[in-house]
Amino acid sequence: MTRTVMCRKHKKELPGLDRPPYPGAKGEDIYNNVSKQAWDEWQKHQTLLINERRLNMMNAEDRKFLQAEMDKFLSGEEYAQAEGYVPPSE
Repeated sequence: MTRTVMCRKHKKELPGLDRPPYPGAKGEDIYNNVSKQAWDEWQKHQTLLINERRLNMMNAEDRKFLQAEMDKFLSGEEYAQAEGYVPPSE
């Protein structure tokens, strides 16, 4: 049986992650309150931000920015978009 969580982002009961994506309290919070769907959406958005804004994950300021944006994204708050990105039309 699939584990479900009340997703903080989507505000409904959805399948949860298989394991915490981070060590410690942050990982446990995401594991218990964020759905697999929301986490997958964040992973895609994170890649866009890293590529479009040319973030360097060796740079502490860039990592701090990405962490803050992840918190906003997963909480359903207003978050940074990739500048100039236009999603492909279907």
